[in-house]
Amino acid sequence: MTESTYRVQGATGEWEVVIGLEVHAQITSQSKLFSGAATEFGAEPNTQVSLVDAAMPGMLPVPNKECIRQAVRTGMALNAQINPWSRFDRKNYFYADLPQGYQISQLFHPIVGEGEIEVSLDEKNPDAPGKSIGIERIHVEQDAGKLMHDQHPTMSYVDLNRSGVALMEIVSRPDMRSPQEAGAYVRKLRSILRYVGSCDGNMEQGSMRADVNVSVRKPGEEFGTRTETKNVNSVRFLQQVIEFEANRQVDVLESGGRVVQETRLFDPDKGETRSMRSKEDAHDYRYFPDPDLLPVELDDEFLEECKASLPELPDAKRARYEGELGLTAYNAAVLTAEVETAQRFEELLAEAATAIGKPEPKVATQVANWILSVAPGVIKSLGEEANLEHNSASANAAILAMVDKGSSSGGQAKEIYEILLKTGRDPAEIAETEGLQQTSDTGAIEAAISDILANNADKVEQYKGGKDKLFGFFVGQTMKAMQGKANPQIVNELLKKALNS
Repeated sequence: MTESTYRVQGATGEWEVVIGLEVHAQITSQSKLFSGAATEFGAEPNTQVSLVDAAMPGMLPVPNKECIRQAVRTGMALNAQINPWSRFDRKNYFYADLPQGYQISQLFHPIVGEGEIEVSLDEKNPDAPGKSIGIERIHVEQDAGKLMHDQHPTMSYVDLNRSGVALMEIVSRPDMRSPQEAGAYVRKLRSILRYVGSCDGNMEQGSMRADVNVSVRKPGEEFGTRTETKNVNSVRFLQQVIEFEANRQVDVLESGGRVVQETRLFDPDKGETRSMRSKEDAHDYRYFPDPDLLPVELDDEFLEECKASLPELPDAKRARYEGELGLTAYNAAVLTAEVETAQRFEELLAEAATAIGKPEPKVATQVANWILSVAPGVIKSLGEEANLEHNSASANAAILAMVDKGSSSGGQAKEIYEILLKTGRDPAEIAETEGLQQTSDTGAIEAAISDILANNADKVEQYKGGKDKLFGFFVGQTMKAMQGKANPQIVNELLKKALNS
């Protein structure tokens, strides 16, 4: 395990920050945890509310099997303990957007126990030592509704569309010691959830958000009193929260005060946190087993099905890309960070291998460079002119095959790709009609070389006398004579042969 060197410099010396995160991830499901109401984002207020969600008298919750399944799959992806027996509890508190007066959650017997995530602390050097962040548990719970304060000058409205939506609360151990480590943890967790398909990871829409627990201490001393900043919805904000809270707490302690255990909110406009309420302990919520719900018991067949349904996960995929495909550690890490990027790469790799007529490991580096560098550069330069509906794997593979066969250069390939994105025309037709082909006609190239050497006899003598750098001059003159359409590899070979004869 790599220890962080991040420290807060105070008047009395260095302070260490201790961070734990409670990530709330909305479970991917067509319906809520205990009702059949829809979960689509952005619906009109109070249009996705069942009688159960609104806590009408006599309504009983019925667990959603898919939500349980997704939580179990997530736990397995995090190498966590899966508890075959778990139980739902009632967490009692009053709030205007919680119609029941309690939240159905899991405290004493969560569905998932201890696990861990291995994170990289240097994105530009994936081979640098990483760090293991412990997962304490994952429990399943229902979300509350939402108060809307901007709809009326004197009243707040309540939208219950989110009421009853299924959440996984993924609780880390207080293993993080810097904003960078916390950011790396959330990015890696989000990546895994999206690979598994248990959460879409859309932090802007609130389907993944973090409660950030921060405390400070002198290095090596006991943990200090922590604060919890609620509902932070981006990695950048999360890191800002940690930096602000750590410095604020150090200032409080060094001025003779004490840190109060409390819940705080983050103001992204000011980049600071503010007090919301004193932090309740578990006993304040009067937890007890929910009498309307039986314990959740998972049999071996269900667990085996969950395990068999897991995809290849980011770390395993990255290792395969490096070991089997021969990609660099950096390219493998970037390609596997987002599930969509990995899917695009693998689809194009299969198409390119077929179009070029070589096994996948032989073309993997070429495809990776296209996916990570060339294609994004062209798309960015075109802006709104780029129609991504034309950006099919087969069309991209056809362009890569032209480059591999030497019929088009790398520069010409970019031009072909630009025209493809604008028009959707066939790459081969574009290359032919737009003159974006390079010649491999050795006879024409040899004739051009012969003329250039004859017209530059003095430079030929200088080259043969040891001025090797003049080789670039001859290459440039040859390409100019061929109007840039000669195959550079063949030009190099024929020039060397001519100059050394």
